[in-house]
Amino acid sequence: MKFSVSDTPIDVTAAKKAVADNGCGALVVFEGWIRDHNEGQEVERLEYEVYRPVAEKEGARIIDEAIERFGVSHALCIHREGLLELGDIAVVVCVSSAHRGEAFDACRYIIDQTKTRLPIWKKEHYVSGVSEWVNCEHCAAAVHATGEHEHEH
Repeated sequence: MKFSVSDTPIDVTAAKKAVADNGCGALVVFEGWIRDHNEGQEVERLEYEVYRPVAEKEGARIIDEAIERFGVSHALCIHREGLLELGDIAVVVCVSSAHRGEAFDACRYIIDQTKTRLPIWKKEHYVSGVSEWVNCEHCAAAVHATGEHEHEH
């Protein structure tokens, strides 16, 4: 498993074990949590919509790029979909390598590329009762590229 999408809570312990290697002296883990605010709004919960065929293929490519570019031993990324509550883990990235520097660099690369390249849409539900799709600057590009996914903004 390099990249996957989950509709159930992410098991971070299992993810860390999946990249464990006695030849590695470093493990870097990034957890992205659902927080209670964004751009001046009080957030109640989030909803993620994922176009899995493209996300899984491109996500695996991002992992391969990180392994090659930074020389790390193992890496994975798991992203949630569906309705998430405050404090839930939305995404986890785990990277193991011989040394910490490469692991930190690869981890940052994976999360940054995941956020910009994958067809994952986020809808924020606010305490006020309003909800809106946010950070969708790549929505149009993903829809145009695949021609298979309609997304209401």
